[in-house]
Amino acid sequence: MTDSTTDLARRIRLQCLHMCHTKRASHLGGAFSVADVLAVLYGGLLTADPKQPRAPQRDRVFYSKGHACTALYATLAETGYYDQSELDTFTDNGSYFTSHVNHKVPGVELSTGSLGHALSVAAGVALAGKRRQAAWHTYAIVSDGELDEGSNWEAILFAPHHRLDNLTLVVDYNKIQSFGSTAEVLNLDPLADKFKAFNWETIEVDGHDHAALAAALSKQGRSGKPRVVIAHTVKGKGVSFMEHQLAWHYKSPDAAQFAAARAELLQEDQA
Repeated sequence: MTDSTTDLARRIRLQCLHMCHTKRASHLGGAFSVADVLAVLYGGLLTADPKQPRAPQRDRVFYSKGHACTALYATLAETGYYDQSELDTFTDNGSYFTSHVNHKVPGVELSTGSLGHALSVAAGVALAGKRRQAAWHTYAIVSDGELDEGSNWEAILFAPHHRLDNLTLVVDYNKIQSFGSTAEVLNLDPLADKFKAFNWETIEVDGHDHAALAAALSKQGRSGKPRVVIAHTVKGKGVSFMEHQLAWHYKSPDAAQFAAARAELLQEDQA
């Protein structure tokens, strides 16, 4: 799966770059940091049928970092939920492809972008699955800065209390949020120890290592606890002049930056 998902992640980044450039959109750095997580999930790990996005037996993915919408929209297009040409309407008046994730898009479970909500919804859905003895699994993907929201910590208490081992939380831990580093704004460390204290099965991985992600995100070998995968990622991953740069939380690439970034991503494919 690793080779195919690596190529998928590259295509996701290229599509995000195109969307942010052509529509002068933001949050490219965060879209790049989470691209590998999405590629591994949608590249074969999920029980999902793009032709039946509401099938009852599907795994559920709640993408809480809805501001980085281009990554999820691109992933769903690349994996067959809709034609890629539909992304040309991104941010257009009347388009379902809004600048924060919209549940009217096929494959999107919940409209997100007002941070701190999706994990609570995911925990409730996982509890419903438990009570129905359903086979499907629930995933929630949150940004690190989003963990400043208290509503997340209510859900983090709730999930182990109900032994929701059918729930996996992924933290896109790129360590940069809207106005600075997470260490400066509201320090989360030691993050793994916090989750362990809340009785979560806690795994830390390189969030750009597809083999490590696939093992951590697997639905097998559950311990009776919810699992958190703390994915250590790089904001702007894949483009040298965007990596670790706060500015790419907001900036959209101009023509020269677009060309340079695209060249780097295409070169990565040839490496």
